Amino acid sequence: MGKRTVLVVDDDESIRSSISMILEYEGYAVLLAKDGVSALRECEPSRLDAVLLDVKMPGMDGIEVLERMRERDQDLPVIMISGHGMIETAVEATKKGAFDFLEKPLDRDRLLLVVRNAVEQRSLLREFRKVREATEKRDRILGESPPIRKILETIERVGPTDARILITGENGTGKELVARALHRASRRSRGPFVEVNCAAIPTELIESELFGHEKGAFTGATSQYIGKFEQADGGTIFLDEVGDMSLAAQAKVLRTLEEGKIERVGGRGLIPVDVRVIAATNKDLLEQIEKGNFREDLYHRLNVIPIHVPPLRERKEDIPVLAEYFVQDVCERNGMPR
Repeated sequence: MGKRTVLVVDDDESIRSSISMILEYEGYAVLLAKDGVSALRECEPSRLDAVLLDVKMPGMDGIEVLERMRERDQDLPVIMISGHGMIETAVEATKKGAFDFLEKPLDRDRLLLVVRNAVEQRSLLREFRKVREATEKRDRILGESPPIRKILETIERVGPTDARILITGENGTGKELVARALHRASRRSRGPFVEVNCAAIPTELIESELFGHEKGAFTGATSQYIGKFEQADGGTIFLDEVGDMSLAAQAKVLRTLEEGKIERVGGRGLIPVDVRVIAATNKDLLEQIEKGNFREDLYHRLNVIPIHVPPLRERKEDIPVLAEYFVQDVCERNGMPR
């Protein structure tokens, strides 16, 4: 890992020099600027890990420089420096996104602690963005066939709403990808996306898994458990293979959809939950209703917006697009040329 780069902005040359010496001794690469204009010239998102910025400078003051830096790079940690007793300025800087505030004369240990924290946060945010970009790339819905275009149009149209959606299709067709795309397109995208594979949970545990349980609710319940609906509060719950859910669990899910509340197993009160429900199944639920295996009222609650994902054999024109993607992905992960 290369040296972390810190930009020091102060119109006082002696302060710039002393901060630079402290940071360079600790292994940082240091850039210096005497005013706001020169500081903004150095402010390249990929170049800096943190900024130490004086509040009072001739011309463009520190608050204005802070605002402009944040416009260019919202994740850049900017540490403000000022004279003693400038509480109002500190509050204003914090509201405008400053990472922290240091008073002159600077304490060496405090300076190094704040810079280290800022640099670590910068590193974590960069890693988070890499992971998110990789996840979004992995979860992309690929294809140019009419069915895929129709699915993408539906996602764009209903994604921002809270409408419940039932995704149907065979195993391996990408129902989970559609659910994740709907979540990313929604107003809840910053909230949790909680997936529940109803087919993988034993019948006797499904209610506890979905709604949670209180300590002592049943043999083995040694502590309280927060269920998937509560975990998804403020976000989206994805009920995968909902057709495999027991009738007892279906009744509780229906009640939750109707009332917006859940009751933990062994609990004595209702708990409000704010979730968007997306369900998926590889079964014909109308057929399951006829057989008595699925509740008709729950079906109508879930099937507000239906999305069907056809198998690849029914959209062969997507094969070249998928093949190109997988070849490119393998090459990138293994450092191989195309």
